Amino acid sequence: MRFAHRQIGDRYRWGGNGPNAWDCSGLATGAWRKAGVKLPRTTTQIYRKVRTKVSRKNLRPGDLVFFYSGRSHMGIYVGKGRFIHAPSSGKRVKKVKLSGYYKRNFNGAVRPGR
Repeated sequence: MRFAHRQIGDRYRWGGNGPNAWDCSGLATGAWRKAGVKLPRTTTQIYRKVRTKVSRKNLRPGDLVFFYSGRSHMGIYVGKGRFIHAPSSGKRVKKVKLSGYYKRNFNGAVRPGR
């Protein structure tokens, strides 16, 4: 997902929907909107509305990964065990490994647009 890669380094802002500041769901909806797919705005709405659920072992680039018991955070899987996300206040959009902390807190994935 080239769109997500181009946002690396942008600021995090709660409720951010671009173009230079994002929250986690704003980044995901922006990336998929660029691909012609409309998604709901919040993490929980996205997880509920997208019907195709995916296991961690079957992730493909573009899948949306969710974290924590309430699925309150999400990112965009980009392949090779990594995902791009807008982490939290004071941090910037970045690409990280889906391991350690994120692997322990992983709570589902969906595949939009299919």
